[in-house]
Amino acid sequence: MNTINPITESFSNDEMTQENKEWIEALNDILSAQGENRGRDILRLLQNYMLSKNINLTEATLNTPYRNSISTNDQPAYPGNPELEQQLENIIRWNAAAMVLKANDQGTGVGGHIATYQSAATMLEVGFNHFFKNKTGQYGGDQLLVQAHAAPGLYARAYVEGRLSDQQMQNFRRELQDGGGLSSYPHPRRMPDFWQGPTASMGLSTPSAIYQARFMKYLENRGLKNQDGGKIWCFIGDGESDEPEVLGTINMATRDNLDNLVMVVNCNLQRLDGPVRGNGKIIQELERNYRGAGWNVIKVIWGSEWDELFSRDHDGILQARMDRAVDGDYQFYTVSDGPTVRDHWTEGDPKLDALMKTLSNEQIRCIKRGGQDRRKIFGAFDLALRSDGKPTVILMKTVKGDGMGASAEGQNTSHQKKQFTATERIDIGRRFDIPLNDDALAAAELYKPKDDSAVMQYMHEKRQNLGGYLPSRKVDFVPVVAPELSLFKEALEGTKREQSTTMSFVKMLSRMLKDKTLGKYIVPIVPDEARTFGMESLFNQFGIYSCEGQKYKPVDSSSLLPYKEAKDGQLLQEGICETGAMASFLAAGTAYANYGVPTIPFYIFYSIFGFQRVGDMIWACADSLAKGFLLGGTAGRTTLNGEGLQHQDGHSHAVAATVPNMYSYDPSFAYELAVIVRDGIKRMYEQGENIFYYLTLYNENYSMPAMPDNVEDGILQGMYRFKEGTSDGHKVHLMGSGSLMQEVLKAADILAEYGCSTDIWSVTSYNQLTRQAQSIERHNLLNPENPSLNYVEQLLESESGPFVAVSDFMKSLPNGIARWFPEGLTALGTDGFGLSESRPTLRDHFEVDARYIAWAALTSLYRKGSVTAGELLGAREALDIPHEKADPALF
Repeated sequence: MNTINPITESFSNDEMTQENKEWIEALNDILSAQGENRGRDILRLLQNYMLSKNINLTEATLNTPYRNSISTNDQPAYPGNPELEQQLENIIRWNAAAMVLKANDQGTGVGGHIATYQSAATMLEVGFNHFFKNKTGQYGGDQLLVQAHAAPGLYARAYVEGRLSDQQMQNFRRELQDGGGLSSYPHPRRMPDFWQGPTASMGLSTPSAIYQARFMKYLENRGLKNQDGGKIWCFIGDGESDEPEVLGTINMATRDNLDNLVMVVNCNLQRLDGPVRGNGKIIQELERNYRGAGWNVIKVIWGSEWDELFSRDHDGILQARMDRAVDGDYQFYTVSDGPTVRDHWTEGDPKLDALMKTLSNEQIRCIKRGGQDRRKIFGAFDLALRSDGKPTVILMKTVKGDGMGASAEGQNTSHQKKQFTATERIDIGRRFDIPLNDDALAAAELYKPKDDSAVMQYMHEKRQNLGGYLPSRKVDFVPVVAPELSLFKEALEGTKREQSTTMSFVKMLSRMLKDKTLGKYIVPIVPDEARTFGMESLFNQFGIYSCEGQKYKPVDSSSLLPYKEAKDGQLLQEGICETGAMASFLAAGTAYANYGVPTIPFYIFYSIFGFQRVGDMIWACADSLAKGFLLGGTAGRTTLNGEGLQHQDGHSHAVAATVPNMYSYDPSFAYELAVIVRDGIKRMYEQGENIFYYLTLYNENYSMPAMPDNVEDGILQGMYRFKEGTSDGHKVHLMGSGSLMQEVLKAADILAEYGCSTDIWSVTSYNQLTRQAQSIERHNLLNPENPSLNYVEQLLESESGPFVAVSDFMKSLPNGIARWFPEGLTALGTDGFGLSESRPTLRDHFEVDARYIAWAALTSLYRKGSVTAGELLGAREALDIPHEKADPALF
């Protein structure tokens, strides 16, 4: 049974319409007499009253109508020369397409993308001519992170500016050619003077930009950077917003009041294969997300041609039609002729038909989207720069492949369109008014105007007014002198009191933070695990960074170690967000280049989550030439007892081996850790090497020995003799790493009972040993007449006897160097899944405890004939080694 609302039903439609007009008139009176703020107050009052009655208005408050955020009346005058800017844009558009076409004409199949930049060209050109500022003596400098697939457009602009040569442009995506080449996408490692940040892994540029903007504020609040401005401009695609890292990190920007951040989403409505939201509206969806997160949202949807229609849309029928149409419709309009668009748009509505009669079919077909209208773009960028206290996102509606003709413009296939016929090329060139003949256009020749032409002078003048050319990466910082090793005196002298390598590190970190020269540059980063790693003592001493300070009294304020937030706090406590913490590491690790401040990040995390969870971010750090230390805490598949399969790490070092400029170490003792950290600071921040480090730390407590003499080089190379056995008995060599060195020491005692003389070797880095050996192997391949010995071969040249290697990581690590051992190598490791158990039981399960280490050595001696079958049988019984047992790698 239908329920009739007697109040609503008592009004006719005409009466309702009249009452609606009266409400609007009343609101207009308030706006006219008391201003916008009062109008907002009234609406908020009414909204809150409705909410108090449990009437949900969420959708209405998070979405605005499908039109430009900036009204025509509020749109600022355009300050530039639109004609010259259009000419310059056309030249760059042509060259961006030509370089991709030329590369593919060579038959190398190197690929390239055209459509993305063509959709983003106008917005980027408005930015280059009026907004993107380089670093000067008075200004901190903007950072420009652009869509990876738009890279040809930025190369094309740099070519016209004279910053890239013809040869480089001809060698797009062919970096090894004579005269140099250009990388496919923004890669600082490949072009360290050009690109400011990598964006090729979709979705990662958003958290990178957010945390880069936050780190800029961090440096300013700590007095390490002048408060001289600087914006982070990040351009992404609307399809890219489906990556969880994009929307998953936007709340951080509002929590930290990042008004130095401008996100621009190029909403060309297409993914790589089809529409982003064919049945919906991606712009409206993103508006809800960003407005809900507290961002300043600016929509640029319609070009200026629509302004006159909106001015006559007194009844809102045009707006209603726009709100009904979905993105699939708008894509259809892009590829359809004028009459088809008109018929589909008006839907037989005589009022809509009458409204649009002022536009010809050709005008309807060619009508611009807002992202291709420089006046609309300028207004949005200008408003974004005036945002105070909030980050800004600009949702810019464009056409993918704009200007590229019917075969590419707005088509689902446009992203993959990287080849055009001669006729299509000529048509594009003529559409862009490129003054080359048909043969040159068909050959996709580059075009650059004469230096004294009006367009070139205009371009250079605009960039000089903005401080110089972008993107540009210039490294200029005062090197940090590494501390003396004596700073870590306690680690060098050893301790009888048992402690873990994690606790050893925390003590070193505290020492570094207190150092008068080094301390201010240290940036500790933790993802809500500081207490797990025993770092809570740093809270009160150095403070946790918060842009707002601490507005509350913490519940543990009366304790010795209270939780303390401060505006100038030094620790970055990132909550449960490994991606955000890695983005902070990237920002801190590149501050030497972006801000001239050589901050040294120490990011400590659960080791298993360091690589398999955010391995792509670590790769981006490598690309960015980031420096610093990643520390995998609670490492080891058997050392972290009880936690189980998704916490116990036995493979991060194997993954770390895939990052070429990452130096990974698995130290057993505090002094090893001290030597590695000190050397890392020296190499990265004093000598300027573009490397970074991964160190594993453990939670097992044991006595830390004093550093033996003359072992520093071996620690850094990756292996040294920790303890030499007696000269009597069967010679055996045991190699230990990390916390399993304790099992090695126990195994040596067991072997002594069987008449063995055991040398104990500490292996701090299998990865470093493997890389050095492979480098020498390569040298010998190229120079067979002058071969060299690698470090392992030199170290073991005069050694004999079996070698057994054990670590809390996979067997592939020691097996990587096994072939360079004089009598072979037996590798023990923790291949397989972790499981919840006690530490001794886990080590028995994975066959890495002292019993199995000793057994491995004895079986090697047996195979050599040094141990009899009876002696081996007795050892089996004594050590309780089974004949059959489940393979832990398959368990």
